[in-house]
Amino acid sequence: MLYSTRTASEKRRLLRERLASGELLQFPGAFTPLSTALIQQKGFDGVYVSGAVVSAELGLPDIGLTTLSEVAGRAQQIARMTDLPALVDADTGFGEPMNVARTVQTLEDAGVAGLHIEDQVNPKRCGHLDGKAVVDADTAVKRIRAAADARRDPDLLIMARTDIRALDGLAAAVDRAKQLVDAGADAIFPEAMADLAEFEAICSAVDVPVLANMTEFGKSELFTTQQLADAGVRIVIYPVTLLRLAMGAVERGLDELRASGTQAATVPDMLTRKRLYELIDYSGYTAFDSAVFDFEVPGAH
Repeated sequence: MLYSTRTASEKRRLLRERLASGELLQFPGAFTPLSTALIQQKGFDGVYVSGAVVSAELGLPDIGLTTLSEVAGRAQQIARMTDLPALVDADTGFGEPMNVARTVQTLEDAGVAGLHIEDQVNPKRCGHLDGKAVVDADTAVKRIRAAADARRDPDLLIMARTDIRALDGLAAAVDRAKQLVDAGADAIFPEAMADLAEFEAICSAVDVPVLANMTEFGKSELFTTQQLADAGVRIVIYPVTLLRLAMGAVERGLDELRASGTQAATVPDMLTRKRLYELIDYSGYTAFDSAVFDFEVPGAH
């Protein structure tokens, strides 16, 4: 009922332990607190809060238009809803190194288990689009040092994302990953890898966990968990998958409603009232303290 049964510090510690085990962890992208509850019920390892999804939900493109307060607000709503660790996309840290430090502490207060800071110029753009630009190595290193120095909980996972592969090739990505680990990064997110061999090269070059971004319609093939695990990857995110599935269904439903004048044909595709009530734990609320306030759950079907 209500929110997570685990504290933020517990979730951070458990994420560290899972990463140390060497297994591959799957983090679907949650686009609402309700979708977060479903991710946990389906047995996934964590939830991801995508900057692209936060932007899209606001009706904006992923070009650095969102603010720290908007991202932190949604991250808090998602992180507190689940016992799973939440990893959040912190873009470029919303400014220069001092801004990065404030971003880390704000997101730490939001209850996330980890966050990633990227080396794109500010404002950034979606990592799987052309026309990106990255900062020089010194600036990228300062961002990660500021992030690592700013955290108050040593278990908060500071991940460094690099987009340099699309501009200067794999060798540059390997070099940048090493520099970011030396600066204090606990994990590496190499964006837009071309194939499994490139993931293997990054994993072999650093002694920290590596993340794979399995976003649809991007630069990377949609590899299986087994393929990624064999390449050495330890975290895989599916950042926009659930939002795309949901919005595809919404569009088809609206088309049907407009065309036929009724939603009757789409009812079999809907989440039932009973299932919705299970997800939001209606029964838990009725049982919480009936001496204070009692009500009956409406008929479910």
